[in-house]
Amino acid sequence: MAAAVTPAPRPAPPGRPDGEAAAADSRPDGGRPRGSSRPGGPSRASSRPGGARRENLAGYLFMSPWIAGFLLLTAGPMVASLYFAFTDYNLFDAPKWIGLDNFTEMFGDPRWRTSVEVTGRYVVIGTPLKLAAALGVALLLNQSRRGQGFYRAAFYAPSLIGASVSIAVVWRALFSDGAAVDRGQQLLGMEAGGWIGDPDRIIYALVALTVWQFGAPMVIFLAGLKQVPRELYEAAQVDGASPWRRFWHITLPMISPVLFFNVLLETIHSFQIFGSAYIIGSQGNACGPADGTLVYTCYLYVQGFENSRMGLASAMAWMLLLAVGLVTAVLFWSQRRWVHYEEAGR
Repeated sequence: MAAAVTPAPRPAPPGRPDGEAAAADSRPDGGRPRGSSRPGGPSRASSRPGGARRENLAGYLFMSPWIAGFLLLTAGPMVASLYFAFTDYNLFDAPKWIGLDNFTEMFGDPRWRTSVEVTGRYVVIGTPLKLAAALGVALLLNQSRRGQGFYRAAFYAPSLIGASVSIAVVWRALFSDGAAVDRGQQLLGMEAGGWIGDPDRIIYALVALTVWQFGAPMVIFLAGLKQVPRELYEAAQVDGASPWRRFWHITLPMISPVLFFNVLLETIHSFQIFGSAYIIGSQGNACGPADGTLVYTCYLYVQGFENSRMGLASAMAWMLLLAVGLVTAVLFWSQRRWVHYEEAGR
């Protein structure tokens, strides 16, 4: 039987006795003194409670401007408006608690029901048309062609200036009697007459302005289209799939998360429309002829600032918040049926 071979002892470092070196080598930590940190590990200073508190304090200090702005400009006014919703408040006298009277009056107001109808019509018509225009132009810009940068900037520009007061004034002039749109209708053999003075058509002038501002969702759609693998289109084309089938079975499922984001964002924005509706419709009446552009926020403004009924306006604002929250919840519930996420394996 062969004799067991014992490993030779490790030489001791200079300046350290052999006994100390052997004792250090026998310890699990390799002879490092207690309290010293391993290479790449956290230091003792950073793990102390005092250091963590100082880091947290520095973080809260940098966040303090945002926290102060949120409390003073967002959370505080929301709590105040919730209280005013149950009071009779006219901006000049002290609020008087009246319970649910504002909500009872609101539900029984015919003009309030008209504002809900006009807003619903605007959301249902304007949002799909805007998204369709944005997706169509994004598909065109996704193709390789010269001057893509110029076209993208040109189509995006209306989103930057479309919400301004000056554009709303110009839009109102375009759709007035005898203006450019009216003359174009006459050349096409259509009935003359401006859209601004017609209670049934003025809402479509507002929808046209909204559709014209399709630049923001177009950029988001374009970013989503850039992520679709070209190999999928090439394989479908080899199999003989038509352009429509490639769009329906490849493009839409692949960009469905982006489509859901745009639908959600534009729907919320449509409920909040105010400036363009108030300016285009202001013609002796604050919200269009025969309440043609009486969107919800416009009627809220009339009740709060023209009629000095801030309590009723606060109740209307909270009903709008609940309506937007309900629509958002429905959209999130419906996404399970038509939105395909790669990570979820759907």
